Amino acid sequence: MDQPVTPSRPLPRLAERHTDPHAYPEGVAFLDGQFVPVSQAKVSVLDYGFLHSDATYDTAHVWNGRFFRLDLHIERFFGGLKLLRMSIPFDREAVAGILHDCVALSGHRSAYVEMLCTRGASPTFSRDPRDAVNRFMAFAVPFGSVANAEQMERGLHVAISDRVRIPPASVDPAIKNYHWLDLVRGLYDAYDRGAETALLLDFDGNVAEGPGFNVFAVKDGALTTPAVGVLPGITRRTVFDLSSEIGLPASAAALSVPALKGADEVFITSTAGGIMPVTRIDGAPVAGGTVGAVTARLKALYWERHDDPAWSTAVRYP
Repeated sequence: MDQPVTPSRPLPRLAERHTDPHAYPEGVAFLDGQFVPVSQAKVSVLDYGFLHSDATYDTAHVWNGRFFRLDLHIERFFGGLKLLRMSIPFDREAVAGILHDCVALSGHRSAYVEMLCTRGASPTFSRDPRDAVNRFMAFAVPFGSVANAEQMERGLHVAISDRVRIPPASVDPAIKNYHWLDLVRGLYDAYDRGAETALLLDFDGNVAEGPGFNVFAVKDGALTTPAVGVLPGITRRTVFDLSSEIGLPASAAALSVPALKGADEVFITSTAGGIMPVTRIDGAPVAGGTVGAVTARLKALYWERHDDPAWSTAVRYP
């Protein structure tokens, strides 16, 4: 594996606070062969990742000093690189080392960790993507969740937006990307209706996904999650793995809006928060309007696995 790269300048103490309104969460980034404070990690205005959203990424998280299922995130990231015809000067082991170093240098015991590659910029500003020099970056910042502590306890309030998720024929949802305008507009629809987050539809009018998360419906003890037009999330996969362990039927299939609203339980899944209950949809309670037993059981199992060496990897702190 490539040797860890040492910081090019002293990193700020975590206790320091910024007054700059454009400052970012405290953390450490890696780009151009060096580690820097995340607020100093910059991208050119000519980078096609910025100009055209021509990029792919993946996110992992650290909890209590351990990465959760990092190998799956790295494998998905390299899959996206291949499909987008991008290349980076690091293999999987080297990328894992860079992510570990970002977390270790930041000192965070719970962190949101991202690896990304942009198309980069062309030295001649050519419109031919083959002329661009691909650029790899990574960073670690404090852990953040789709749902806050109160929402985790009582369940999220979700609105179903009329926005249609970008179809797979246009952008392969298996490639994590920054095409989020449909998701952001869906969020504003939800806010306008007094909800906290949104779900979008697919082209057939069925439920697809939300901004950075998958959704599951529980009915008569069986789980269903949308199959088409969604990112096959790592937390989504983890739900399938846990359900298999405890004997819960789980399938990926079309999920209609009436089926979602008529479910016994609903929850969403994301690296940013894990398994999170939903108790209201479009202002109406899901079943009894409280967090269900299946959701609670899977959520407990999910967090238990974070201490299991078969599922997690310790960060190599100094």
